[in-house]
Amino acid sequence: MKKLIDILDNIKTHNIDGDTGIEIKGITDDSRQVKPGFLFIAVKGVTVDGHNYIDKAIKNGATVVVVESEFKDENVLVVQTMDTQKAKGRIAQAFYNFPSSKIKLIGVTGTNGKSTIATLLYDLFEKEGKKTGLISTIEYKVSQETYPSSHTTPDVIRLYEILNQMVVAHCEYAVMEVSSHAIHQRRIEGLEFDCGVFTNLTHDHINYHGSFANYREAKKMFFDSLDKSAYAIVNVDDPNGEVMVQNTKAKVLQYSLRRMADYKAKIISNSIEGLELEMNGTNVHLQLVGTFNAYNLLAVYAVADKILENTESVFQTLSGLRNVEGRFDLVRGQEGKMTGIVDYAHTPDALENVLKTIKQVKSKKASVVTVVGCGGDRDVTKRPKMARIAQTLSDIVILTSDNPRTEDPEKILDMMEEGLEESVTNVVRITDRKIAIQTATMMASEGDIILVAGKGHEKYQDINGEKSPFDDKKILQSFLDSNI
Repeated sequence: MKKLIDILDNIKTHNIDGDTGIEIKGITDDSRQVKPGFLFIAVKGVTVDGHNYIDKAIKNGATVVVVESEFKDENVLVVQTMDTQKAKGRIAQAFYNFPSSKIKLIGVTGTNGKSTIATLLYDLFEKEGKKTGLISTIEYKVSQETYPSSHTTPDVIRLYEILNQMVVAHCEYAVMEVSSHAIHQRRIEGLEFDCGVFTNLTHDHINYHGSFANYREAKKMFFDSLDKSAYAIVNVDDPNGEVMVQNTKAKVLQYSLRRMADYKAKIISNSIEGLELEMNGTNVHLQLVGTFNAYNLLAVYAVADKILENTESVFQTLSGLRNVEGRFDLVRGQEGKMTGIVDYAHTPDALENVLKTIKQVKSKKASVVTVVGCGGDRDVTKRPKMARIAQTLSDIVILTSDNPRTEDPEKILDMMEEGLEESVTNVVRITDRKIAIQTATMMASEGDIILVAGKGHEKYQDINGEKSPFDDKKILQSFLDSNI
């Protein structure tokens, strides 16, 4: 619990009606979650206005409501402020005792690589004996305790609650993915980052942001907000890397595989078994595969070098890190005749990177069979591009359903097919994703590689608002095991 007056010290108010000395037992912007003694924040969202649910919040026991519009009710204390969305973050920050000031917080943003870098950093820090928290697309971790993830970056109230859990558990560090949606929607309001990492920027989320320029600006806002005591670590092989830090107050550090930078790596070898890199003059054998993972590992090394107190063992720890679930995740049948790869690649750039990596590490005689779809209610312009990339870089392509959500999966596949070459000889269409994966294992021969792309770590398929159990890796494993 916390006194209301202590919470209000952290936001700008222009009207308070009532006694600010009362105790607040909880905070929420969802009227259904209100309990007696709670503070309810009425937020104007994209589709729902919380001001329409104030009466329900009061009925459920709210003792304080925070509003933008003038409101009076003798049963509740009213706090009026200009922007309740911004106030929500500041209220959560105060209610949970400013947790980001008590922990070293690292944020990772970009189109591809966020989950991998965040999870590898968590794994490295824990192996280095540092109690660490993780907030990622895949899961939330408070040191060794694991919780299911709902969003790439949680709602700001839940975010502060998780960070407070980490502080209470004596975590020294926290690593989190920072999505463009979270930045735009102020879900990271008030957080004090010690380090920000930029991976890359490619075609994604245009349906939400409206244009690539807006998408880039949302990412840039994260670096604009960093304090002068923080580090901004950016991939300068991506032309947007230097754009990200044009106005930052943070100390800028660059990483690159192709040009001079503070952190430089060279690929010595790249096989299905892993990478050998020369990192800032030191040769390191690593268990991850592909050029994209060389970038990810270089970013991890850069962060560790600046944030950890003692970095003598970092290279050794790096060499022991394994693939992140659903990211170039190898799956082999009992007899090992075929190799399967499950990857979250759901953008044109990510799919191209994965397929080019497979081409680099496969044997000359091996064929590549790709199973791929596109999610519904998302950016439609990438659908034909995804199909064309798969067709160009694969020997056989099976177009299938991903998470169609509220869209007709057949229409999604129609749009994907628009990107195919006119004389299509290596593409088939199977809407049922399970049957598509089964067919891929039947079409592949010994030594071939099967890529199942798009869903990665996800354990469900979203169809018409219902999430049914669906695990690409388990399904692929079962068909590979039975295809002896």
